[in-house]
Amino acid sequence: MPKLIFVNLPVQDLPRAVAFYEAVGATRNPQFSDDTAACMVFSETISVMLLTHPKFAQFTPRPIADARAATEVLVCLSAESRAEVDAVVGKAAAAGGQADPGPKQDYGFMYGRSFEDPDGHIWELMWMDMAAAQAAATKAPVEG
Repeated sequence: MPKLIFVNLPVQDLPRAVAFYEAVGATRNPQFSDDTAACMVFSETISVMLLTHPKFAQFTPRPIADARAATEVLVCLSAESRAEVDAVVGKAAAAGGQADPGPKQDYGFMYGRSFEDPDGHIWELMWMDMAAAQAAATKAPVEG
């Protein structure tokens, strides 16, 4: 069985957060969702648990950070193409998020953008041409 990742995020308004993540391509798994939490599935191995603040607080003795004032984590998802990166960021903006809270990254063989969800959590999307990246790495000077 492949390793799975469950990113847990505290949210102020669970229905708004569910609608936002559905708009950017996740699907809600009702088996692990209720009125305090929603499991949003991005792939067979990546899920995001959206938790109300009271529910999130059950898992940690630490205070919940304000994602607009402090950064605890940056989550990056891969994309199949540059066009997919742009499309997802566009969907995020249309669904009430903020497009590109950080600078776009364009290195030719690698392209990335980011969005902020309605609760201030920042997500990065990155496309990489692996063959071009490997070719660039073999041409890099060796330091020594």
